[in-house]
Amino acid sequence: MSVPPIIVYPPDEDGGRRVRADGTILGRAYSVRDVAALLQMAGLQGWDEMDVVRTDLIEWRGGGPEVWTI
Repeated sequence: MSVPPIIVYPPDEDGGRRVRADGTILGRAYSVRDVAALLQMAGLQGWDEMDVVRTDLIEWRGGGPEVWTI
């Protein structure tokens, strides 16, 4: 299974970050756990928080997985 390009956008004023995979917005995440849940719903079964933090397949814009506020 190939993994689609994944982008996590910078946090907004509420601390949410849009998550996009293969050109489709999956939703807003408020934590690494939320990113993992969105990716699982998009078909990346088995992905957990450590996968999200460690993978090079996610492009983090506006800060890495530890940044959730402006």
